[in-house]
Amino acid sequence: MTLEPFLDQTRQRLETELQQSFQTSASPELKQAIHYSLLDGGKRLRPALVRAASELVGAPQDSWLIPAQALEMIHVYSLIHDDLPAMDDDNLRRGRPTCHRQFDEATAILAGDALQAEAFSIIAEAPQLNDRQARQMMQILAQRSGSAGMVGGQMIDLASEHKRLTLAELSHLHQLKTGALIDAALQLGAHCQTDVSEPIRQSLAEYARALGLAFQITDDILDVTGTTEVLGKPSGSDQQAEKSTYVQLLGLDGAREQARDQIDRAHAALSTLKQDKQDLLWQLADYVITRDH
Repeated sequence: MTLEPFLDQTRQRLETELQQSFQTSASPELKQAIHYSLLDGGKRLRPALVRAASELVGAPQDSWLIPAQALEMIHVYSLIHDDLPAMDDDNLRRGRPTCHRQFDEATAILAGDALQAEAFSIIAEAPQLNDRQARQMMQILAQRSGSAGMVGGQMIDLASEHKRLTLAELSHLHQLKTGALIDAALQLGAHCQTDVSEPIRQSLAEYARALGLAFQITDDILDVTGTTEVLGKPSGSDQQAEKSTYVQLLGLDGAREQARDQIDRAHAALSTLKQDKQDLLWQLADYVITRDH
């Protein structure tokens, strides 16, 4: 399957499932706020990576859906909280008012909290996962999204505003803030199969490390070259917040070269895998640096 049909099919399957989420919510208002952010489109890159990794290891058909939903819930919760006035204070996300602007700050905080909790719940309750798989997936989500992963990166990001970071410091920040959930996607996909060799897991981890940096470098480039209309959020926001970026440190051409280098590293990490199994992940890597938003 070529990339565009794969991405379209992944989005459709995922969003059909997400539509059914939070049916037992105690508050209709809370459910509305959750679905406002959870169903607002987006690239769905992380679920696509979960699916591609699961297909690479020969996992049962549709086994990717539960971990993909869980990871997307974690991702969306992080965006809701990241947009809050106490953090990045953004008013626009994917071309619409951010959750706290559409509703209110307290509702947005609770919507994020509910998404985080539900991510672990749907894995724990999934009948198609055995106990070992569920435990491993929850551990991956907790580690990659917690203080040693995404949340830790967010904290470093906040503490780094108005400071000029070195390239090594900036890379470390984004390996956590952005890269940790991309790594989670690949590892969750691998765990859809009960028996995956360590060399394959290692190749996926190396691929994820390079892809996460390429994704962030491309975001930094788009923040300078993109428009608010296409990006769905204010362009130039990093410069306005006085954040260190790859463009600031390397220049626009240097940042593009660095992004291409990371994609080459991602491709190289796939070279140990069977040719017919690596194609989607190869295409997804190229997609990360050719996207316009």
